[in-house]
Amino acid sequence: MDVGELLNYQPDRGAKRLRDDDDDDDDPRSKKVGRELARRLERDNGEDPSGDRKRILEKLMDDDEDADDQEGEPVDESSVKKMILTFEKRSYKNQELRIKFPDTPGRFMETELDLNDIIQEMHVIATMPDLYHLLVELNAVHSLLGLLSHDNTDIAIAVVDLLQELTDIDTLHESEEGAEVLIDSLLEGQVVALLVQNMERLDEQVKEEADGVYNTLAIIENMAEFRPGLCTEAAQQGLMQWLLKRIKAKIPFDANKLYCSEILAILLQNNDSTRELLGELDGIDVLLQQLSVFKRHNPATAEEQEMMENLFDALCSCLMLAANRDRFLRGEGLQLMNLMLREKKMSRTSALKVLDHGMIGPEGSDNCHKFVDILGLRTIFPLFMKTPKKMKKAGTVDKEHEEHVCSIIASCLRNLKAQQRTRLLSKFTENDCEKVDRLMELHFKYLEAVQLADKRIEGEKHDMVKRGEILDDVMEDEFYLRRLDAGLFVLQLLCYIMVEISNSGISQLQQRVHQILNLRGGSVKVVRHIMREYAENIGDGKSEEFKESEQKRIMDLLENF
Repeated sequence: MDVGELLNYQPDRGAKRLRDDDDDDDDPRSKKVGRELARRLERDNGEDPSGDRKRILEKLMDDDEDADDQEGEPVDESSVKKMILTFEKRSYKNQELRIKFPDTPGRFMETELDLNDIIQEMHVIATMPDLYHLLVELNAVHSLLGLLSHDNTDIAIAVVDLLQELTDIDTLHESEEGAEVLIDSLLEGQVVALLVQNMERLDEQVKEEADGVYNTLAIIENMAEFRPGLCTEAAQQGLMQWLLKRIKAKIPFDANKLYCSEILAILLQNNDSTRELLGELDGIDVLLQQLSVFKRHNPATAEEQEMMENLFDALCSCLMLAANRDRFLRGEGLQLMNLMLREKKMSRTSALKVLDHGMIGPEGSDNCHKFVDILGLRTIFPLFMKTPKKMKKAGTVDKEHEEHVCSIIASCLRNLKAQQRTRLLSKFTENDCEKVDRLMELHFKYLEAVQLADKRIEGEKHDMVKRGEILDDVMEDEFYLRRLDAGLFVLQLLCYIMVEISNSGISQLQQRVHQILNLRGGSVKVVRHIMREYAENIGDGKSEEFKESEQKRIMDLLENF
């Protein structure tokens, strides 16, 4: 048995949760524990005293027997304390010998194997989250974090595996108290910064190190799910920069790239600080470059499609921040989304959503003007006139498609000035006002859906009053959200478009709207009621000043309707 074989030998450590693409019986850690040691030994002019070799082989054989003995031992507070003490001793011993004999791996490799063994044994602590406080009290968390920068990447990856199991989200929820203590201690030790530094040096061409990156991302996801507030801190500790670098790396698509896109979308959810950071790091350009691949080609696999959707979600989140709208405009994001709509590939649905996010509200004014300049109206109105069948095949419901299209048209009517506004309004007069006819058709479709939902809600309210239950503000908000979901939001957009074009000064449009309303038994009163309700609920998250001016603008439009 040569040194390489000897160091690659590892006793069976029992089952462990692996990545989806791993074989069930293939532990990624156990096969390569001493890779780096083997490399260093080979470089060490073949100096490997036979005594060392024999001693390590005997030790490894003993470990196998010890592992069998330990399987029957119960896990309690004293056994965990004993385990942590052993870990600390072995960690210290390894560190001491590495400092003493930095160029003679034969002197410290036995301690390295011992250290790896105890780290593997500590996985059992993950079954007892109520004992996590011991890891903190006995300073083991601090020591584990210190090992993330260990010279031997195998040791660092073993620590990553352990942390991934300790922070497994199901385990954390088993003992909230233990979980809080562990997460606090990890964050205090700058865990994200250390994990990012470790990922920087890992070579993903090596399967074990690629697994290490995957498990590192799992730790971050677990912690972010348990404590969403840490996303800002994590992003600022180098994670955002690393994710963008990894996403744009010119290497074939793999599970790690998919996971990076997922973590990026999580970091940006409801968080203006991380959105701003991404913008400052030129992240909008990175996202647009990565998405441009799907302009003319559909994703090759379901996993690649999932990554595409994650990147689109990340882009939509970023566009909630006004400063990023300008970066999106300068990065020619509008042109890319417009091309995607024309190409009729899978990316079309998400491109529509991005345009909606980029053009909504007063911050979207520049994007609205640019959209008209790049002939975007020629793309959006055919989608308004007919919901494409391919959208349905892609699993998008009509309502989602119609909501985004109507929102884009409503944003244009709100924001466009001068020549661009005239071009938009002239679209409604084309072909004997066919677009007004379609607008009214959608109006009655969604009015009916909302009236049905209102009927059901009224019935529920009546039953609640009968039972003596109180209809508080929380319940009222819940009912309002249900009505929006049933189609009220699309109906509000449609009514807004009706009111805007009726106030455009083009009598032909106003006459056509009223003509169809009368013909189909509709009512101006109903439209006014819907718009008043819309005005009352407008401006969530906006300043009070914006809210008041927008409400006044809508009321002025209604007076002339």
